[in-house]
Amino acid sequence: MQLSVLDLCPIVEGGDAAQALRESVALAQEAERLGFRRFWLAEHHNMPGIASSATPLVIQHVAAATQVIRVGAGGIMLPNHSPLVVAEQFGTLATLFPGRIDLGLGRAPGTDGLTMRALRRHLDTDEDGFPRDVMELIGYLAEGAEHGRVRAVPGAGTEVPVWILGSSLYGAQLAAYLGLPYAFASHFAPTHLEEALEVYRATFRPSQWLEAPYAMVAMGVCAAATDEEAERLRSSQLRSFARLRTGEAGKLPPPGPLDDIPPAALRGAEMAMSFSAVGSPATVRRRLEEVQARLQPDEIIVAGMIHDLEARLESLRIVAGAAGELKAAA
Repeated sequence: MQLSVLDLCPIVEGGDAAQALRESVALAQEAERLGFRRFWLAEHHNMPGIASSATPLVIQHVAAATQVIRVGAGGIMLPNHSPLVVAEQFGTLATLFPGRIDLGLGRAPGTDGLTMRALRRHLDTDEDGFPRDVMELIGYLAEGAEHGRVRAVPGAGTEVPVWILGSSLYGAQLAAYLGLPYAFASHFAPTHLEEALEVYRATFRPSQWLEAPYAMVAMGVCAAATDEEAERLRSSQLRSFARLRTGEAGKLPPPGPLDDIPPAALRGAEMAMSFSAVGSPATVRRRLEEVQARLQPDEIIVAGMIHDLEARLESLRIVAGAAGELKAAA
C-alpha cells in the first residue's frame, strides 16, 4: 500500500497564513519521517481558509525543508494559466529539486466565477482546450524541447511527471487516452469513483510515460486515539465544508457541536466527505484495508484538515501505523 499526503494548507481561526505555511512544512517533515511517498499541495483562490493559492511557491517552500519525499501539485488548475508559464515554474522546481517534483493538472478553476475571470488570461471556455493545453505543457518539458522555437528555461528536458486529476469520467478518459497516471478527488467528490477507475483501467493506452495504468485515490482521514475523539476533530472540516457550500467560506473553525448547521448543509458535507477513514487506529486500519481490497488503488493520498497541528500530526502517525500493520500482515 503506497500512501501519500494531500495538504490544503489550512488557515485556522485564531491563526494566519504565515502559521498555515509553517504548519504545512511541519506536516511534510513528519510525512517524510513516516515514509509517505508524496506530499501534494492544491491550488485554490479567494478562500480565506486556504494558503496555497501560489502553489509553486509553497511547493518550493516545502521541498526546501525536506530531503527525499516527492513534493508536487494536486493540482494546478491549468485553465487559469499559460502552459508555458507552468512549464517554466515546474521546470525550475525540478531543476532545484531533481527527481522530487510532481505536476498534477486539473481543468476546474478552483474558485468562484468572479475570481476565475480575474485569474484567466482569456475567457476561453472551450472544454477541448484542456487536452490541448496538457499536451502543450508536456511538450515544453519533454526531452529535446530545448531545441524548439519556444522553450521553457528551465523546464525543457526535465520531463516532470504529469498526472491528470479529476472527479468525473472526463479526467479518467483523458488520462487513459494519453497514457498518464490518474488521481481521483474522492476526498470531496466520491460519486463516480468506482466508475472512473473502471473506465481508466479498461481504456488505458500505454505511452512513453507509462506502460500500465496507475491510479491514485484521495481519501479523507481523521484519526485519533478513539472513534469519539476522531469524530470530534472532524467536526472542524464538516463545518468548514458546509459553510463553503452555503457561500460562507472562512477559516478552519475549532472542533465542536454541529447542531447549529442547517441539516441539509450538514448532510451535503457528510455525503461529499463520505470516502473517509475516521476513528481510532483499529477503525482506520479496517477502512484502509476495505478500500485497498475493493478498489485496488496503486496509491492512496490522504487529506484531512484538523484545527490543532499536534492532533493533525498524530492523525498522520496513526495512518502510517495502520498502513504498516497491513503491509506486515500481507
